[in-house]
Amino acid sequence: MPATSRRGLLFGTAAVSAGALLTACTSNEPKKSQTASNNVPAADDKPGKAVTIGFAGPQADHGWLNAINENAKSRAKKYSEVTLEITEGSNDTAAQIGQVQTLINKKVDVLVILPADGKALTQVGLQAMKAGIPVINLDRIFASPQAYRCWIGGDNYGMGLNAGNYIGEQLKDKPNAKVIELAGLDNLELTKQRTQGFDDALKNYPNIKKVARQAADFTVESGQAKMAQLLQAQSQFDALWNHDDDQGVGALRAIAQAGRKDFLMVGGAGAKSAMDAIKADNSVLKATVLYPPTMAASAIDLARALGQAKGVSGMSELEIPASITLYSAVVTKENVEEYLPTGFS
Repeated sequence: MPATSRRGLLFGTAAVSAGALLTACTSNEPKKSQTASNNVPAADDKPGKAVTIGFAGPQADHGWLNAINENAKSRAKKYSEVTLEITEGSNDTAAQIGQVQTLINKKVDVLVILPADGKALTQVGLQAMKAGIPVINLDRIFASPQAYRCWIGGDNYGMGLNAGNYIGEQLKDKPNAKVIELAGLDNLELTKQRTQGFDDALKNYPNIKKVARQAADFTVESGQAKMAQLLQAQSQFDALWNHDDDQGVGALRAIAQAGRKDFLMVGGAGAKSAMDAIKADNSVLKATVLYPPTMAASAIDLARALGQAKGVSGMSELEIPASITLYSAVVTKENVEEYLPTGFS
């Protein structure tokens, strides 16, 4: 664990805007033994103390989860002193617990864990912390703050809020406007948070009513099937919010097959396919609300800083924060060029 008497600078400002990768920051101050502790050099691109980071996530059976893994791997390769021990990944709780325990037994310096189920993985997070291995809890949060040193993740409530506000602004002058929602897995807390944010945003627009909601499974196939059901049940509506761009591929197929063009669609997460469609402006998809997988790159930077007893650039505190929440920006035709490099396949 970092010594509390030291101050340092983490390479980059984590999560100041959605999709933004961390930017380099270096110190020009020479290292002097007699200087105050806050003159410790920044954790810049130059090699520092060797750090072994264990990374455990769910099975990459989804575009966003695959992007999480790729962001972690590519970020770790930037640093010659960082060794990344990455597990195969599993959606089975028992299997992922076993993978994390293997990393604990290997005595890695820091753990980055994106749990398939935050509540179910809490005990193994506690186990790591008790073993003296600090944990960066990525996205799906553990049930106890004692199970992690730092949490970094997306803003599910804010994602729904921003989607709702965007739709609200598009429809604010339309009397008796109707919207529908294609949600994700209803057994996940994040889905409930996205819906709550969306519903709260719509309260600001009394002319808009949500007339239908259907849960899908974050897959192309489920998106197509559930969207087809919504289209059959709702002969007329003005806007659709879809929680996930992967299932959105299927939703767009169902919409095209039905020949529907009478509403606008907002996606979620920030897939490249969605951004390409927004840029082309030849479908009902007009925007997507980001849930940036670059959070995994930020988690690697935080883990490296933690292992080298550094803090975060731009902050006066001695240590990395206890939590960092990313911002869910709305990507439209007007700003899509800016965000296209962050789009995932």
